[in-house]
Amino acid sequence: MNDVSTRAPARGTKSLTLPNILTYARIAAIPVVVGCIFAQSILGGPLSLRWVALAVFIAAAITDFLDGYYARIWDQHSAFGRMLDPIADKLLVASCLLMLAADGIIHGWTLWAAIVILCREILVSGLREYLAALRVSLPVTKLAKWKTTVQLVAIGFLLAGDAGDEVLPYTTQIGLILLWISALVTMYTGYDYFRAGIHHLIEEDSR
Repeated sequence: MNDVSTRAPARGTKSLTLPNILTYARIAAIPVVVGCIFAQSILGGPLSLRWVALAVFIAAAITDFLDGYYARIWDQHSAFGRMLDPIADKLLVASCLLMLAADGIIHGWTLWAAIVILCREILVSGLREYLAALRVSLPVTKLAKWKTTVQLVAIGFLLAGDAGDEVLPYTTQIGLILLWISALVTMYTGYDYFRAGIHHLIEEDSR
């Protein structure tokens, strides 16, 4: 009886490990970043709000590295964490891209770069979910990790926007160039994932 009562809480606390708490913090940062950009751009607030948005975004991006790091060194991997971590990443990136489009920083042809990134994230997520039902794993490649890094750096430059241009000329242009680079790599990694996914599906059908 005592053995059962002591084990139950241990299962319940898996969602409250430090890696998962860091993931929760990344999700909580989204309305702060979006709210600051909205207040500065749409409501005409001070440029200092962009620095606040950038600081919170950088902190959120760091948690993306730390949650995986602590999960590995402390062996705190969980199915819940594996599910929530990529969702938090996609929510952060998608929210920022949409807000930057509304802000006008992302406009014209650069909107296609944002569309490619968003479509790829949705398609790969759907593919992963389908393969998970077949108990097939689709691990993240090193190139995809570099893509994510470039993507986050690009968004950081774009969040700084006009405020960044006052400190470092061409800040916005640098962000747009990095966003295009990220979009091109996104297309390649997306194709790579789909090729691997189709290979698994063919193997599954042949059994």
